Amino acid sequence: MNNTIVTYFGFAIGAANTLFLYTNFMQPSNYGLIQVILSVSAVLTPILAFGVPNSLVKFYSSFKNEKSQDSFLTLMLLLPLVLIIPVALISYLANDAIGNLLSRQNDIVRDYVWHIFLVGMAMAYFEVFYAWARIRMKSMFGNFMKEIFCRIGQTILLLLLYFKIIDIEFFINALVGFYLVRTVIMKLYAYSLRKPKLNFTPLQNRKSIVKYSALIILGGSTAIVLMEVDKVMLNNFLELENVAFYAVAGFIASTIAVPSKSMHQITYPLTATYLNNKDTSALSQLYQKSSLTLFIVSGLLFLLILLNLNELYELLPDKYAGGFMIVFWVGLVKVYDALLGNNNAILFNSDYYRSILFFGVLLAVLAIVFNLWLIPKYGIDGAAIASFSAFFIYNTLKLGYVKSKFKMLPFTNETLKVLALLIVVGAIFSTFSFSFHPIINIVLKSILMVVFYVGVLYRFKISEDVYGFLNGFLGR
Repeated sequence: MNNTIVTYFGFAIGAANTLFLYTNFMQPSNYGLIQVILSVSAVLTPILAFGVPNSLVKFYSSFKNEKSQDSFLTLMLLLPLVLIIPVALISYLANDAIGNLLSRQNDIVRDYVWHIFLVGMAMAYFEVFYAWARIRMKSMFGNFMKEIFCRIGQTILLLLLYFKIIDIEFFINALVGFYLVRTVIMKLYAYSLRKPKLNFTPLQNRKSIVKYSALIILGGSTAIVLMEVDKVMLNNFLELENVAFYAVAGFIASTIAVPSKSMHQITYPLTATYLNNKDTSALSQLYQKSSLTLFIVSGLLFLLILLNLNELYELLPDKYAGGFMIVFWVGLVKVYDALLGNNNAILFNSDYYRSILFFGVLLAVLAIVFNLWLIPKYGIDGAAIASFSAFFIYNTLKLGYVKSKFKMLPFTNETLKVLALLIVVGAIFSTFSFSFHPIINIVLKSILMVVFYVGVLYRFKISEDVYGFLNGFLGR
């Protein structure tokens, strides 16, 4: 519950930054530049992390004595350097070539190769130290640093920029500094939970750990590429302003993913434990419950966003309006992701992770092909359609793979009931139109939708978990 509150609070700050401060305090071209820097850094992050965050969660519980744990943690600290050092050398020696590759359409991007590397490295080691805390079942502080710290930093910088205390160059340099400082703070916190004792004694299963980590690079890269490649490739086809417009619409749709992010922080280590203990019954139950709960919440969020989108765009500068199709396609991606429950955790913590990772690599290539085809043809809408197409194929393959290997599906009869309810709610409230101020319209329509939706869920007990939560809430 605390993680959910922190995640939503972080998203609220992000929403204020993205929808109001960036759009009013910064030129779209500069905002587009920042989005390109952060997106390319995000693509670089899983490569530099060398799969260590996943390996920490998967293997730590298998070491039973302190000495072997120290050896394992030492390996996890040093493994990212295997790629960070070569990538740093390449960035130094081939700086101009990399800059030219990133700036085919927008020359200004050429000057920010090192900014991209530093943010990518900071993100990578942050995830390592965050996983270090999560294996000790301490995720709240890390979640705070992940979701809130840099967003508050951006709020401060945007206010300073608005009052002309700083310029855009200082803004970008300071933003890189926030990511570096965040990593240092997370490191200190992780070490306070379990101080590392360097132990270079070789582990018996070190080859399997390193192999798993290397393959996880492919899996992590696939997920990030599918999420960020659209913005990176828009930079190569269209002016930077379009990246800013796409980022705003994409952020609106990404609100749907907040419940999933919160739940996965809990279900990921639980899934790893069930798999290690070969508790198939508990795993199947977790799979179905996580799917149903996330579908209930994400489906409602999808409808709330779509049916209030026109009013929301009335609150933004006119140049940022017109992103309905982006929100629709990206929103569908997030709903499908939620519908899969803890599917990712099952795959990445099982013995079948190799096959699905190679599926992912093929689909990342497919996403790039879709973008190359659709962006020149449909502009920023084409990027959204490309993302949906790639994710639809990717998620459907993952769904089928878990079914074939574990004989489990996340869907139940209740899933169909929720789908029917969502269609009914969408049909009813799409006809509602109020003539008040956009904010009042959004609040009024949202309250009516939530009351109707939750009331039907409660009356017919469609989800045991949701019914139990509502019962407890109403009882208080």
